[in-house]
Amino acid sequence: MPGKHLEIPLSRPDIGPLEEELVLAALRSGRLSMGKFTEEFETLVAGRANRHHAVAVSSGTSGLHLVMRALNIGPGDEVITTPFSFIASSNCILFVGAKPVFVDVCPRTLNMDPAKLEAAITPRTKAILAVETFGISTHMDQYAAIAARHEIPLIEDCCEALGTTYKGRPCGSFGRVGVFGFYPNKQITTGEGGMIVTDDHRLAELCRSMRNQGRPLGWRPAEAVSASGAGGNPMGSWLRHERLGYNYRLSELNCALGVAQMRRLDEIIRKRHNAAELLFSRLASHKDLVLPTIDEHTTMSWFVFVVRLATSYTGEERDRIVEGLRRHDVGAGDYFPCIHLQPFYREQFGFAPGMFPIAESVSQRTIALPFFNDLTPRDADIVHQTLDLMLARENIRRA
Repeated sequence: MPGKHLEIPLSRPDIGPLEEELVLAALRSGRLSMGKFTEEFETLVAGRANRHHAVAVSSGTSGLHLVMRALNIGPGDEVITTPFSFIASSNCILFVGAKPVFVDVCPRTLNMDPAKLEAAITPRTKAILAVETFGISTHMDQYAAIAARHEIPLIEDCCEALGTTYKGRPCGSFGRVGVFGFYPNKQITTGEGGMIVTDDHRLAELCRSMRNQGRPLGWRPAEAVSASGAGGNPMGSWLRHERLGYNYRLSELNCALGVAQMRRLDEIIRKRHNAAELLFSRLASHKDLVLPTIDEHTTMSWFVFVVRLATSYTGEERDRIVEGLRRHDVGAGDYFPCIHLQPFYREQFGFAPGMFPIAESVSQRTIALPFFNDLTPRDADIVHQTLDLMLARENIRRA
């Protein structure tokens, strides 16, 4: 039920003494926007993604929007992406008047099928927006090679993948630009927030300008200029705006929280690995479940733990199982409904069931189970036992 406190929630942020200390330090500093915590947070995330530049923004969604603008994507353009994702990865294409072109997913990885992706490229294709679904980064190198072959940019939606590596490369390093998200259910959280990462200096500067109401490239706050010893702000006043911009800044309080979380990232990844192992150990032998498939080249940081019901189960049966888990105080979710079948997309573009059969089949059978840093063996036992009970009830209904 909405608003009900669950004994085992679907997710829970891991906030400790360091987070409290740094947020309090930001409050006491008197500088609540675009200060030292913003700079440190950007430096830490850039380093983790092996990128030269990072731009803190108010959400992963706003980061994707700025990237679309910075790449000059607009009306008449097409961007290839996945229908099996959170809706923001496609909405950002619509924000700039371009058209999302969906391709079906690989049934093992749940990321876009590389062969289908290449076949979807047309003269109107302006970019590929590849999502690391549930933090799984398989095929990212193939997407990058396809993008290079066709001389179009790869945008890496790594909002679910901070800390994951694939073939020794960190997520966020595959595309021309990547975007992380820091919502409370992610590996690290800033409450709300996101980060653009890139090696492209001009793209980073355009995003910095547009996140800050379109102020000039290279603009810095007067306080920062004074602290550097410079006389006046050579980039003009606070009220000079050179392009259409937005208020997509991330506050110092959010960034202080992010700094604390980034300093603890390796600890957080270890905790999430342990939580995943608890669930694998309980569920691995269950004949009605398909567990997450992680290839040998991937080291996961674990965003969520999503299982699939066997193909014999229907979407209605999955929904009853999810509701049953919730009734028994165990958090659960249906990650993800297909984007192309969302009401607005069907009305706007005429999408219909059957257009992307693998994504549609998967989306009807997914269940996100409780997953957070401090998941205990008792929690995992309760999740397993309750899921078993709900599956048994569905099988009795069939008899």
